[in-house]
Amino acid sequence: MKCSNFIDSIIINKKVMNKAIKSLKLMLVLIASMAITSCVQDDDYTIPSSLGNEENKALTELLATGNELSFAEVKALYQGGEFIDPVDTNDYVKGYVSSSDQTGNFFKEFYIQDSPTNPTSGLKVILNQVDTYNQFNLGREVYIGLKDLYIGEERVGNGVTTIGGGVETDQFGTTVVSLNEIQIRQKVLRSTVTEEITPLTVSFSEITNAHVGVLVNVQNVEFADNLAGLNYFDPIQVYDTQRILQDCNGFNYTQFRLETSSFSSFKNEPLPEGNGNITAVVSKTFDGASLILALNSTDDVMMEAPRCSLLDPSDFTTIFSEDFESVTNNTNLDLPGWTNFAEAGSWIWREKTFSGNGYTEFSTFGSGNDDNIAWLVTPGFDMDAQDNEFLNFKAAQHHLESDANTLEVFVSTDYDGSDVLGATWIPVNANLPTQSNSWYEFVESGLIDLSSYTGTLYVAFKVVGSGNDETLDGAYQIDDLSIIAN
Repeated sequence: MKCSNFIDSIIINKKVMNKAIKSLKLMLVLIASMAITSCVQDDDYTIPSSLGNEENKALTELLATGNELSFAEVKALYQGGEFIDPVDTNDYVKGYVSSSDQTGNFFKEFYIQDSPTNPTSGLKVILNQVDTYNQFNLGREVYIGLKDLYIGEERVGNGVTTIGGGVETDQFGTTVVSLNEIQIRQKVLRSTVTEEITPLTVSFSEITNAHVGVLVNVQNVEFADNLAGLNYFDPIQVYDTQRILQDCNGFNYTQFRLETSSFSSFKNEPLPEGNGNITAVVSKTFDGASLILALNSTDDVMMEAPRCSLLDPSDFTTIFSEDFESVTNNTNLDLPGWTNFAEAGSWIWREKTFSGNGYTEFSTFGSGNDDNIAWLVTPGFDMDAQDNEFLNFKAAQHHLESDANTLEVFVSTDYDGSDVLGATWIPVNANLPTQSNSWYEFVESGLIDLSSYTGTLYVAFKVVGSGNDETLDGAYQIDDLSIIAN
């Protein structure tokens, strides 16, 4: 009887001990899990702490020993499509991630822009890595060590400045190739900062090559009328589908293309049929022939307002026009009511004719002045005599070499007809020629709404250049100016 009680006691104690051991194991597992979780960055559960420590150490060393380059300086490293050597100095570039591959619309690439607000430039980074949004999330501040990397194009002639890990050459030329896993770890370094990216507000007509890689927002837009009922991606296409976006630009539509990858998770979503705004990254087609927009997510498409309507030209009349057909070639412009004024330098706007067409031009070439600033002011217009006034003109350029060689458009309601510098001049947005336009190619300004102004209104064109700096001695031309109203 005592032996039986002793055996029963051993059995009972063993069961209690097993339960205690199991409880202890469970507790240890929970403690280990909490410890591991606490070592992982809150916004990045895929990067172990050892790589995080290595990355932080590399970034600290880069900032202490390296030299920061601007985006313009990085782009200047790729001159004339020629590769000589990889970057051989301890330089780096800092940027903020503007694209995301979370929806699959970008693949083994991401863009950075030079500022989270009011950016002026973007760069492309190609890398042998998918799901980069886990590491290089939207708005993440990144530092790219450029030493031993290459700056160039991913495809010959596409015009997109790209940071790559090497080069390859074929019958078409030399291009950069993706950063490998080691280069990514050593060269593309994150800070702890993630900024909120404020999209740059632009119109379709304002988007240029300089915006490639920049996150932009375009307002008052909609998909083309004939796309109702269709999805973002056309199932009969293999890689990418382009859908036409349009905005109501007074009497006409201004159009732009949205490109969607066949690998995007939203490819089968229907296109919205209303009007609104879209936030997307400016990119280029595969061959670089055209600018396009690319979505990070359809959450960035908000088109729930009614579709817009174009103005009817038959409801408007022309209240002023100047086609410059009466001008005398190679003389200073001297039309009745116009003001032709040199703020700096001695040269002013000229009357020109070519192939039977008259126009006015301001060129600083050969002026001999370090600084040339010239104003051309129209006659005054009574803005109280009618409603819904719109300004339109054509402009062209030739021999532009620098963004500092500028054409600007202003309006004033307190100009007295003679004191140009004493007036208050308000800048207006217009579609103007840039270096990307062909020489002598006249560009439509678009209809510029003047209806908010009252009293007597003057329109002014201002050019800044130099006769002694060949990068600033380009020329601008104006033709076919008109104001319409109803």
